[in-house]
Amino acid sequence: MAQRQRMTIRDVAAEAGVSIQTVSRVLNSRPDVAPETLRRVQEVIQKTGYAPNMLARSLTQGRSHVLGVVAYGLEYFGPSRVVTAIERQAAEMGYGVSLNLILEPETGDVDRLLNTLRARQVDGIIWAIPEVGDNRAWSRTKGSELPVPVMLVGGMADLPALPSIGIDNEAIGRLATEHLLAGGSNKIAIVTGPLSWWEAQQRLLGWRKTLATNGLDVSDRLVFEGDWTVTAGEHGLQRLLDRCPEIDAIFASNDQMALGILYAAHRLGRSVPDQLSVVGVDNIAEASHFWPPLTTVYQPLGDAGALAVKQIDLLIGKSTQPRRTQDLPSEMTLLMPELIVRESARCLESVVRPAIEPAQRTAAAGS
Repeated sequence: MAQRQRMTIRDVAAEAGVSIQTVSRVLNSRPDVAPETLRRVQEVIQKTGYAPNMLARSLTQGRSHVLGVVAYGLEYFGPSRVVTAIERQAAEMGYGVSLNLILEPETGDVDRLLNTLRARQVDGIIWAIPEVGDNRAWSRTKGSELPVPVMLVGGMADLPALPSIGIDNEAIGRLATEHLLAGGSNKIAIVTGPLSWWEAQQRLLGWRKTLATNGLDVSDRLVFEGDWTVTAGEHGLQRLLDRCPEIDAIFASNDQMALGILYAAHRLGRSVPDQLSVVGVDNIAEASHFWPPLTTVYQPLGDAGALAVKQIDLLIGKSTQPRRTQDLPSEMTLLMPELIVRESARCLESVVRPAIEPAQRTAAAGS
């Protein structure tokens, strides 16, 4: 049986009664196509199952339609949500993804990674590695040498040298601590993430500033450095109570550590929330099924990943020639977190409200 000949763009144009250029405009979602013509071409494409030759298309347009994504820590909730959102949004917008996973966030292999992505002729790069130590120092030097746009996902300790999308982690710490204060707690401890992580530092800062503003204790005896795991939460509660038995609330810097705290509280006979209020971060799917259901701070991780793709697409599309990174504005967009109130933290009547799906809110850095 003879193999069916591959459908070409010329065949689609002939069957639809239009030019090859018109079919090309339809494939590239150009607005300058009459509605009736658009419908006719789309019907032919659907009927014939035509798929464009992406290699030939890339050679013609000078674009690969591939985004390079560098990521770390998919075993953690936050990074995995960001990368999943990047892949989903990229697919919706017609991009492939070249995913490069690293073993440690403080990678010294930046040159090799960037050279690999350049060799693959990606249209842009999304750097989705959490800021740990000085692992983004390269962005202030090598970033200006790159021939394609680069978008950083995650916060920066200083003003970014490249376009960046992050979540206001200081606000996360503030929201959690304010809620615990509103419930009547006055001896509030914190289990942080690893303090080499920018996100963990900022959540600690939000906790510290909020308590200090209210004239309350912010001493080191109320701080336990965790590692984002359930075990860290369990051990953290025991250690904090050993140091300060009068603790009546804990801010856990992620929901997994909050789960460890709830487990330890039950084992130690501390009633939650009557004797110990607990607030977490992330609003993981299981948080509403903890016992008691966990009050937590939602951070729009999926929005951050999707927005990174949308913004880098705009940067790519502003010119028919690849734009040098040094020509791009070094702006940071901060996405705002939102408190989800459940039953693990005491509430005064004035602050009780039902848990709702958080609205998407953004704010420019420094606004």
